[in-house]
Amino acid sequence: MHLREGANILGLASPVVAVVGPTASGKSALAQELALRLAGEVVGADSMQVYRGMDIGTGKLRPDERKVPHHGIDLCEPDTAYSAALYQSYARECFRDIDSRCKRPVLCGGTGLYVRAALDGYEFPRGAHADNPAREKYMRIAEEEGADALWGMLDARDPESAALIHPNNIRRVVRAFEMLEEGKSYAQHNTQLQTIPQVVPAVFLGLAVEPSVLNARIDRRVDAMVEEGLVDEVAQLLARGFRTHITAPQAIGYKEIVGVLEGGAPLGEAVEKIKTATHRYAKRQRSWFRRDVRIHWLDADSGDIEKLFPQASSVLAKMDVVLEEA
Repeated sequence: MHLREGANILGLASPVVAVVGPTASGKSALAQELALRLAGEVVGADSMQVYRGMDIGTGKLRPDERKVPHHGIDLCEPDTAYSAALYQSYARECFRDIDSRCKRPVLCGGTGLYVRAALDGYEFPRGAHADNPAREKYMRIAEEEGADALWGMLDARDPESAALIHPNNIRRVVRAFEMLEEGKSYAQHNTQLQTIPQVVPAVFLGLAVEPSVLNARIDRRVDAMVEEGLVDEVAQLLARGFRTHITAPQAIGYKEIVGVLEGGAPLGEAVEKIKTATHRYAKRQRSWFRRDVRIHWLDADSGDIEKLFPQASSVLAKMDVVLEEA
């Protein structure tokens, strides 16, 4: 997974600084402060923040909170089937543009596949780039028969791939069927992903937070989202007709509130479900990133960005990346 000697397919003048880690670990704050001290701009790598109107529940920084230009957010409507392949092209174009203006790209996100798509030599199958008949076919099955039925079909046809995908992750189940239509296996492709070489120069900084500390931080964050208007945000998405599509209904924090608005579930119960689901998601993120030996881990238990800078500065200095004084 290491950068091949001379591998810099974008011809960047300086390496990307990538800030990764689980949700609520403080990535956005650190990435923004690093961008300030590196004369840089932030490129988000979050598969839900690409959607317009999904703001509070995805933890987007508000426009008035952004101290540097941010890319990778509000790219499309929630009824668009965005993908890692589309993100790869977008992120790399951002890197080129930022670098051409003598600025530093700072990649920030917790969607591991998006991070790797941007920086590693992953070649996506044809069907990953745009809508196709197979996607429409299996999405229709999911809408008519349900997520469990669709997953059951995959399990019968490709049990190895089904074992890697949660039945509720309709997008990934559909993606597995798309690959089968192309004569490929999601499971085999997933294995190959671990050996793909890096092709864009980058320094990786990871935020490590002790699980119990992180879970408490997640709980406070979810409570704050509800106070900031998460229920109204979901209601607006429903009013715009996004109830049955693959994005808002399945995103953590959105599907639970849909149950409140349409199913009469108690708000308090939904909030607890959001917290539990987010704890599990953070655990999966930790597992993903821990497998990547390129990441230099920073102790982020305190949640104090200023305490992270001596650690970040030490790592970056070894890569000839020097932070300016605040």
